[in-house]
Amino acid sequence: MSFLSLVNMSDILKDKATRLLRKRGSISSLGSHEVKAKEFLGKTKDSISTVSYMDEPGHHDDILRPTVQMENTYQLGPTKCFPVVTVNNILKDVVTSYLQEEKYEAELCRQMTKTISEVIKARIKDLMIPRYKIIVIIYIGQLKKQSIQIGSRCLWDTTSDTFCSFSFKNRSLFALANVYAVYSE
Repeated sequence: MSFLSLVNMSDILKDKATRLLRKRGSISSLGSHEVKAKEFLGKTKDSISTVSYMDEPGHHDDILRPTVQMENTYQLGPTKCFPVVTVNNILKDVVTSYLQEEKYEAELCRQMTKTISEVIKARIKDLMIPRYKIIVIIYIGQLKKQSIQIGSRCLWDTTSDTFCSFSFKNRSLFALANVYAVYSE
């Protein structure tokens, strides 16, 4: 038998095996050496890949690596409290430094809200507080003898979840920065 007929025969067997695996509900991808052989022969087929790991150099087998089962920690609460005072100081420092000399311009303030929130989030993440999701919301508006009320509602565990808030005013604008820290089990 020639090399081409062996490759065609193996393709037929692989197609049958793939159909059987599809019926059973488990499909694995072709090995990298099989894909190279098909590319070399000019044949291309649609394949479905479910493998999500990188092959080790020089190791090309079709055996799937076992999934690592991590044990539950059963940790229902934080090991240390969220540092509210430190986060309030971060809010005050960042908002004041960015907006102290600014005048209200709609487009500038739109960009400033994004920038300030990203800086605050980065500085809070630098504190390395484990298992807390951080949400930062910044409001900036023009100051013209008007009244505004801003409210928020959250459904959370009062023993571990918390928030920090800082308001700022200069001659031209006002700002309100809120940080919500939600504990994630």
